[in-house]
Amino acid sequence: MTPNSASTVRPPAVAGLFYPAEADSLARTVSDLLADVAAAGRDVPKAVIAPHAGYVYSGPIAAHAYAPLAAGRGTITRVVLLGPTHRAAVRGLAIPLARAFATPLGTIELDQAAIESIRGLPQVVTSDEAHAMEHSLEVHLPFLQQVLGDFKLVPLAVGSAEPREVAAVIEALWGGPETLIVVSSDLSHYLRYAEAKAVDRDTCDAVLALRTDIDHEQACGATPVAGLALVARHKALRPELLDLRNSGDTAGDKSRVVGYASFAFYER
Repeated sequence: MTPNSASTVRPPAVAGLFYPAEADSLARTVSDLLADVAAAGRDVPKAVIAPHAGYVYSGPIAAHAYAPLAAGRGTITRVVLLGPTHRAAVRGLAIPLARAFATPLGTIELDQAAIESIRGLPQVVTSDEAHAMEHSLEVHLPFLQQVLGDFKLVPLAVGSAEPREVAAVIEALWGGPETLIVVSSDLSHYLRYAEAKAVDRDTCDAVLALRTDIDHEQACGATPVAGLALVARHKALRPELLDLRNSGDTAGDKSRVVGYASFAFYER
């Protein structure tokens, strides 16, 4: 469902920069990335962590998180998407005033009932500014549109917050099999290739151990990652590393790289 007023729609901010701006080209790009992942027979995860760089850099790694979700098409009807803020400072977790987010592939309605259910939490604030130019959420939307089809979105731009505050919001929105949790995060930034591989491997081990002491040098989405780790402990989720690479592996330049990983979290 598309809102009647264009002013209620957050338009794409990084189409043509992080991913193709033309719908057919974008659909082909996402389909090709997903086709390179062997996901047949995999369980549908309850939560995933996926990177948020330009598709030429992190798209192949993100595809490993999204390909298994195709089996949840028709069941997953709500996506709770959390990513770090890069452009605007905010205290807490920001929800937008907009009622829908658009990409070249179409418009995604926000789940207003879910948003209202968390609006009273003290760590939840309202800020269109936090969302206006934020790529950490936007780059995931074409993947989600491609694999899930029709769904509603709860976008949360995570600024300065404690992991327990993030965990409380995730818990409040947990739902059942209709709800997918997506956390957006890259790993280390601008290290040399060999150093990045060692640092990122340690970070992935920490994520798999459900540790909450990962810092923002290790992962730019450290706060939502730690919040998900707290929930995963409480709900006894089983984490799995799906892919770990860096921009030196995908785009060629190994002098200064950015690390990327994708994870799935399964209910036991």
